[in-house]
Amino acid sequence: MEYFIIILVIGLALAPLSHFVPSKRQRQVARMRETAAVRGLFVEFRDLPTDRRGNAAGAADGASRGRIIYYGKRLPPARGDVDLRDSWVVDEQGWRSLRGTRKPPGILGDLPGEVLAASVDEGSCGIYWAEAGEEAELVQIIAVLEDWARQLRP
Repeated sequence: MEYFIIILVIGLALAPLSHFVPSKRQRQVARMRETAAVRGLFVEFRDLPTDRRGNAAGAADGASRGRIIYYGKRLPPARGDVDLRDSWVVDEQGWRSLRGTRKPPGILGDLPGEVLAASVDEGSCGIYWAEAGEEAELVQIIAVLEDWARQLRP
């Protein structure tokens, strides 16, 4: 009986510490972000790109704006005045420009279905997603972003 009480007291004392142990999903997301960083990408929270009317990409699909992560590949500085800024969203018909100005790069078709949008600006090209995929999708995303960056700034 004494051992049971000792074990119970120790268990009650250690129970709150279980909240600090990361879940399986949290460990997976941390591994994906670390893999991306090692491969030269940066990861940050960003709002989804918006069209001219201010509607967010993926809003119709119920994408939560607060949980969107941008995986980007930094671009070397441009020589001259080149305006690369544009954003694209994927829907049932495929990739389309949110500004309606540029045709989506063909390489975006190689991205996994979990990707919500893609964008390019003077400093980076990247994708927006909720990190809903597995590590296999991340490998695919990294390969596409590396190829895309090489196409933009050879």
